[in-house]
Amino acid sequence: MFSRSLYRLRNLSRHSGLSAYSSNSNLKRAVVAAFQPLLHNRPYANTPQHTASTSSLNQTELAKFAAIADSWWDAEGPFKPLHVMNPTRLAFIRSTLCRHFGKDPFSARPFEGLKFVDVGCGGGILSEPLARMGASVTGIDAVDKNIKIARLHADLDPVASSIEYRCTTAENLVEEQKEFDAVIALEVIEHVADPAEFCKSLSALTVSNGATIISTINRSMRAYATAIVAAEYILHWLPKGTHQWSSFLTPEELVLTLQRASISVEEMAGFAYDPLTGQWSLTDDVGVNFIAFGIKNSE
Repeated sequence: MFSRSLYRLRNLSRHSGLSAYSSNSNLKRAVVAAFQPLLHNRPYANTPQHTASTSSLNQTELAKFAAIADSWWDAEGPFKPLHVMNPTRLAFIRSTLCRHFGKDPFSARPFEGLKFVDVGCGGGILSEPLARMGASVTGIDAVDKNIKIARLHADLDPVASSIEYRCTTAENLVEEQKEFDAVIALEVIEHVADPAEFCKSLSALTVSNGATIISTINRSMRAYATAIVAAEYILHWLPKGTHQWSSFLTPEELVLTLQRASISVEEMAGFAYDPLTGQWSLTDDVGVNFIAFGIKNSE
């Protein structure tokens, strides 16, 4: 379906950028030392172990997004990068989930009969197209203002109005013993206080042999230069302070974190931005933005 082959997990160790980062300890130490003034302690580094009733929320991050919640559906506003990236994210989701669930990717409603949860749904820019593709969608967000915006916009479309929006957390849904065929959390994990506990919650929400999809930003020097310096301070695509480089995860870290949560990553792809066309495309290069598809291990 894609013009470029997707980045497969079995090729992870062969990716030159990743293997160099993980194998050359001297280079790693030199890079970290050079960028030490830019680093902060990870918000989850010294976090005590959470129980099922606690939350992986980062209150500072919630405040950031609450401040710009009114702009979710402004295609030229603070969320413009997500609007532009959305078709490419959806292409990956459609391809991987249709293959996994044996659905026709060329159908107008390939996700008919499947239950999805969009964790950290914001204003609903992902939940709505998933609903139009036939899925029964629950969208959750910890920012009440986001949920109100999402509901208002969904009511403009009879199909999207079927989405169940809730101001809650993944942990709360786990306590309610909710389960879904696919659990999706895009551009969320870099904003939570405890990624490991967050992934455990995503796993608990996924049915056995169900799918989990996560997208985030690599903790690489190139990601710092593009996703923070360029996007926030030069191009002003995002409000300054949207991201903390130290909170990003490398692909290896995400794979291991999900593995410990009983999710096996089967496929991974990067996102590449073409400044000439202003469009994103899927690529083998996971050096900056990347997305991963995993399967919940059968119990």
